[in-house]
Amino acid sequence: MTSDVLFPSLLGRTDWSLLAEPVRRMHGGRASLRASGEAQVEGATHPFARLLRRLLGLPEPGAGQALTVTIERHGTREVWTRHFAAGRMRSTLEHAAGSLLRERLGPVWLYFELRREGDAIDWRLRQGKLLGLPLPRACFGSVFSRSLAEQGRYVFQIETRLPGVGLLIAYRGWLEIEAAQD
Repeated sequence: MTSDVLFPSLLGRTDWSLLAEPVRRMHGGRASLRASGEAQVEGATHPFARLLRRLLGLPEPGAGQALTVTIERHGTREVWTRHFAAGRMRSTLEHAAGSLLRERLGPVWLYFELRREGDAIDWRLRQGKLLGLPLPRACFGSVFSRSLAEQGRYVFQIETRLPGVGLLIAYRGWLEIEAAQD
């Protein structure tokens, strides 16, 4: 894996090689891929949480949602488009200063430190910006994100809780790669 591929470059060769095979396939160096699976999406139902999800392009809650993900890679920049049964979510991931991953989701930029935990990737939120302006870390509440493998499938777990909002979104599920191109 070359150093111009986003996830391997951020994790390092040794940690990358210790990840579960489904995690390496999903986050590896293929120029594009398409995967499908299922997700359980939860979130607060009050109007402010719904508005915030809409502004950020996050899906609405719903159990057993069909999910299709496409990833387009251009060196260390990746565009992820997730089509849930109850919404579409698009984000851009790229290498930020130092060894952080930057994810842009609408007007919000999130900066993660990626760490290998066993054969999984834990994403640890370190800072955030709104419209390019840094905000105190406390504004971004509690964010949990993990990429792992179960029963030979790529599995994801994401949960975001914000001050004054509660559970903005939590989505968990699995994906299997349908097509990939180099």
